[in-house]
Amino acid sequence: MMHFEDNAELAAFREDVRTFLAERLPQDLRRKVLEHKRLKKDDFLRWQAILRDKGWAAPNWPAEYGGTGWSLAQRLAFDDECAIAGAPETVPFGLRMVAPVLMKYGSQEQKDHYLPRILSGEDWWCQGYSEPGSGSDLASLRTRADLRDGEFIVHGQKTWTTYAQYADMMFCLVRTDSEAKAQSGISFMLIDMKSAGVTVRPIRTIDGDCEINEVFLDGVRVPAANLVGEVNKGWTCAKYLLSHERFGAARVGRCKRELAFLKRILRERVVDGIALADQADWKQIIARLDMELLALESSVQRLVRQAESGAANGAEASVLKLMGTTLAQAITERQVEAAGPLSMEFSQCAFDLSRSDEQDWAQTLAGFYLNLRKISIYGGSDEVQRNIIAKMALGL
Repeated sequence: MMHFEDNAELAAFREDVRTFLAERLPQDLRRKVLEHKRLKKDDFLRWQAILRDKGWAAPNWPAEYGGTGWSLAQRLAFDDECAIAGAPETVPFGLRMVAPVLMKYGSQEQKDHYLPRILSGEDWWCQGYSEPGSGSDLASLRTRADLRDGEFIVHGQKTWTTYAQYADMMFCLVRTDSEAKAQSGISFMLIDMKSAGVTVRPIRTIDGDCEINEVFLDGVRVPAANLVGEVNKGWTCAKYLLSHERFGAARVGRCKRELAFLKRILRERVVDGIALADQADWKQIIARLDMELLALESSVQRLVRQAESGAANGAEASVLKLMGTTLAQAITERQVEAAGPLSMEFSQCAFDLSRSDEQDWAQTLAGFYLNLRKISIYGGSDEVQRNIIAKMALGL
């Protein structure tokens, strides 16, 4: 398989990662990922513990905080190999989102307390950003925090809060000055999910799962010490968080894994006596997807080289997210199409790893396809990304 950025040193690094994955990735977790089974909290924490024992749980952290100290190219190569092998993605809210913000803007006390607990998995985090009516237009959020006698009193509602049902902590954007310009009156704070006044209600998604939630904050008391950075300067933290992992937005490794799965379906599915892989229409479709994946990977590697040479950041995060989202959804659409009537039985039971039905992989495809409809919405919808590209890259 081609890797555009590979030199001898990076190729050796990739081989080390592959060896580690072959030896340490549990087969039941691998099967869950490759066959689109649903992962639970224990699955994520189990894999994080294995990575932590190796010293690889936090690829994006500097070594001084217990991270790997890897280069950007190494981090992306690691994510690439993990995805291809079928390793669970580490849940990003603690390790990849709030941790960098704490390192940049947090107090020493916040760093000393929270960073070790994030690394160990002792604290599970969720993200309190979106609200009803404040999704892509995040600056219009209305959840309010008033400072009284050394603590903030928080009232409001967050929605689409992924894995809030498991969370110990939530990093949250709140309005602390209703008179200031939208972005200027927002603060970034840490909320204990066990606090009185916090209510989590599940939202059932189109694939039948409940990984997202509504979170209601009714008079929640938050110590002033849980404010990150300065009051009314939370938008700075939010922008830093969103830009920190900009190159991972393309998820090249996931696209490679799912395209390989599509090719497996085409080899195994025989229609009218001919394997789909040998039919002209499907050959053309696969060739097109292969080219789009190569273009996506080459774009990522080109932008990585530019970043490592000190080039300024532009609209690349939006470009990569848009390209990666479009390709990932196209691949899953073709998976369902190739599976044909096998994928029509959308069975919740098929998500149970204990089942051994040979067609379980097909019965989970519809759920996986439906679940990935969300990726063109979260983190900034496709329409928002196009606006950013038009403004920042094209000057429109």
